Amino acid sequence: MTDQHNPKVDPDNQSNTEKDPDDWVTGDEPMTGAQTSYLKTLTEQAHEPDAFADNLSKAEASKRIDALKAKLKL
Repeated sequence: MTDQHNPKVDPDNQSNTEKDPDDWVTGDEPMTGAQTSYLKTLTEQAHEPDAFADNLSKAEASKRIDALKAKLKL
């Protein structure tokens, strides 16, 4: 048996699991149901109802979610 590198257990793994939403292949598709629900919740918690819109793309929703999470220190 040979020692093989296992990226699943490597704490220093520098994979591409966190990709910029602008680089997503499906970023222009409508936001998912989960994104819609989470974004709505965050906008309510942050008292920023204007940050929510039904017609956001996946990438736009992701960016707004990240911004609201940062504002709320989540």
